[in-house]
Amino acid sequence: MYGKQSYRAHEALVRFARLQPALWRLVLGLVLVASVSLAMTAALQVAVAGLFPGSWLQGLADGSTPGAMLVLLGSFVFLSLGVAMAARLFHQRGFATVTGHLHPLLHQFGRVSLYLLGLSLLLMVLPPYDMGPPMTRNLPFWTWLGLLPLSVAAVLVQTGSEEILFRGYIQQALAARFRHPAVWLLVPSALFALGHYLPAEAGDNALVITAWAGLFGVLMADLTARAGTLGPAMAVHFFNNVTALLLFASPTSLNGLALYLIPFGLADVQALRPWMAVDFALMLVSWLCARLAIRR
Repeated sequence: MYGKQSYRAHEALVRFARLQPALWRLVLGLVLVASVSLAMTAALQVAVAGLFPGSWLQGLADGSTPGAMLVLLGSFVFLSLGVAMAARLFHQRGFATVTGHLHPLLHQFGRVSLYLLGLSLLLMVLPPYDMGPPMTRNLPFWTWLGLLPLSVAAVLVQTGSEEILFRGYIQQALAARFRHPAVWLLVPSALFALGHYLPAEAGDNALVITAWAGLFGVLMADLTARAGTLGPAMAVHFFNNVTALLLFASPTSLNGLALYLIPFGLADVQALRPWMAVDFALMLVSWLCARLAIRR
């Protein structure tokens, strides 16, 4: 999957991290990112609870209301803020050196998005899939449509911030210290996967979902190294989460902005496992589609 020639573009990102490659800087940076994110998220939730009291606040625990989901997704911006602070304080880097230059990033994001949109349209014309019991409507269509601009912006913040942290800050810091791609492909992906390990919610499916997230992380790391910006990984992550959070969400949690709820929970082994196989296949196809889009 990798080679020196394939990952030549990655040097455009890593060269700034090489100026301060000590691992203790990365560790302190991650402590700062976590501290800023947790503190600012808590402050935001206290602020919105004071300004807009109501029953919708109960959804902050599981993302089950539209307002709560917007707050939860929007709060991911604090990850980006933490990364910007850590990059400047511990590595003497500007934020743009973590994401890649804005013009190629936007160009690659747009190009990959067009390819993924084409893939989505192609999938829509294939024979219908049977998920067993029918999906249930979660939000009235016009309510969902009215919220859609805010919902899309919130998902973009959430997915973009995760890419900035894992495929940006962490991956670059490790690549500056370790030349073998296995380290900076696998370690950030393992951390990303760990954040998706939810045994209380997913039950016996927790390890399968974690493995999915780990492979997704590796493929996004590969895209970033091939592209030299975070744009392609941001696009794939964005399309994935729009589908999972805004179109067809789990009835278990994080469904406040979804149009439909799928007919089974994350812990339903018999129902979910076959669809996880489909999800793995779609992930690989999306990765290949993005690689085709950025091919020089």
